Amino acid sequence: MFKNAKKIHTPLTPQVAKSLRTGQWVLLSGEIYTGRDQAHRRLYDLIEHGYRLPIPLKNEIIYYVGPTPARPGRVIGSAGPTTSSRMDKFTPRLMALGLLATIGKGERSKEVRDAVRKYGGVYLVSVGGAGAYLSERIRKAEVVAWPDLRAEAIYRLTVVDFPCLVAYDAKGGDVFAKNRKKFEEA
Repeated sequence: MFKNAKKIHTPLTPQVAKSLRTGQWVLLSGEIYTGRDQAHRRLYDLIEHGYRLPIPLKNEIIYYVGPTPARPGRVIGSAGPTTSSRMDKFTPRLMALGLLATIGKGERSKEVRDAVRKYGGVYLVSVGGAGAYLSERIRKAEVVAWPDLRAEAIYRLTVVDFPCLVAYDAKGGDVFAKNRKKFEEA
């Protein structure tokens, strides 16, 4: 499945983000950040009040995950993607500040699709239900903001060949719409 995947090293660049196409598999290596509902709410509040953010956004990737605690000898517990639509109200603002990609599962709002196109970003999906497999692609996990949120804290993850599918691309491609059309025609 990942034989023809494009290998990408972070940080993501605008040129690489704009080169990705819907339906393409990518293997990410490098550092990415995590963030779920509560972390996004806090980031948004800091932005609204003009405060400095605890993580950089420019050319970064945020993975929507709330990892389970690590078992002894492991870096992280299960780390599967969470439903992305819960972050939709925050994503366009984060992309306007330089965020280039998000990783999650499921479809996004029109506002997010428009922001991906406007800011030359990309929305990636990973395999739901494969949290144990995905955790094996994570080599380091460090809480960098809001440890009180526990699993929803912001982590900096070091990943190697972390598999993702390009769901929305900078040209307006939409893997969900494309595949829905295929099924309707079948």
